[in-house]
Amino acid sequence: MTPPVPAAVPNPAPDDRAFGPSAELRQLRLRAGLLEFTREFFRSRSLWEVETPLLSRDIVVDAYLEPFVTRSDAGSDCRPAPREHELFLQTSPEFAMKRLLAAGASDIFQLTRSFRRGEVGRLHNPEFTILEWYHKGATYHDEMTFVEDFVAAFWDEAARLIAAHTASTRPAPVPPARPFPRLTYDELFQSVLGTSVLNQSTAQLGELARACGIEPPPGLADDDHDGWLNLLLALKVEPELSKQRAAFVYDYPAGQAALARVRESKPPVAERFELYLAGIEICNGYQELTDADELRRRIAVQQGLRRREGSRPLPAESRLLAAMDFGLPECSGVALGFDRLLMTAVGATSLSEVIAFPFDRA
Repeated sequence: MTPPVPAAVPNPAPDDRAFGPSAELRQLRLRAGLLEFTREFFRSRSLWEVETPLLSRDIVVDAYLEPFVTRSDAGSDCRPAPREHELFLQTSPEFAMKRLLAAGASDIFQLTRSFRRGEVGRLHNPEFTILEWYHKGATYHDEMTFVEDFVAAFWDEAARLIAAHTASTRPAPVPPARPFPRLTYDELFQSVLGTSVLNQSTAQLGELARACGIEPPPGLADDDHDGWLNLLLALKVEPELSKQRAAFVYDYPAGQAALARVRESKPPVAERFELYLAGIEICNGYQELTDADELRRRIAVQQGLRRREGSRPLPAESRLLAAMDFGLPECSGVALGFDRLLMTAVGATSLSEVIAFPFDRA
């Protein structure tokens, strides 16, 4: 069922009063319609919607993602609970959704909130809406096709709602042409910098950065291979991506696998992708790692990086690991930033234009 066209609203402007929303009311009506459209799109493709906890004792262990932490009551006197009773607001629903897959769930999706400390800005809010889904038996290349179909349909629906909205004063952005280009990580660097990077040593990456006129930040260690790659990506490669309306980048360095499977090619690569729209990262997709022992190894690496950065360690064991020991089926998954996708589809330049109460008004 197609959501109804949002009605015209008498006060479409942002509200500058202390209690008012940062977004125009018409944008919030569009948001409501596109949330409903998203659910209908996934249901029509035989994925069923699930709900998982926002608070959990489990958490994704990542060197550069900081969760919000709270504690359950220790007892009736409400004294502070010990650390083993800590609960984490989830940085994504990944762990719990994979537990459902291991328990026998079929293709599933979720539209929910996720939370990440310290992420505030034009494209970041500590509390945000995430769309995450998993297909059993599908490949990450299949997911790129699925993402493209969804994004194209989402933009079309946004244009329809904007055109039908009598209070609208600006046209919908022109959607990116299909098919969206697909480039491997190495091909992307080669097209921008004229050289492959996956086979380069850390020292060579440092030399490349300096040849590009990049002065490394003080905290970047000489042996941080992925740090140098990320520096080149952020300062030289992503600005070129912003000139393309849409582009998939896939087959990332093995050190940036997160929870994706690594293919033992030469060099090995992580079977994951990202979609960029006008240079804005919209989603992350994985050929999902199913080996629990490998995940334990990666968690140990991330804990070491956290210690080096001065961050507190996070729980190394989880119910996800128990589920993977039992058996996680072959699957692919995608996590998509709904607020960012909405921002691009309605022609906004900041998340505050599509969220009622961002962090500074929460």
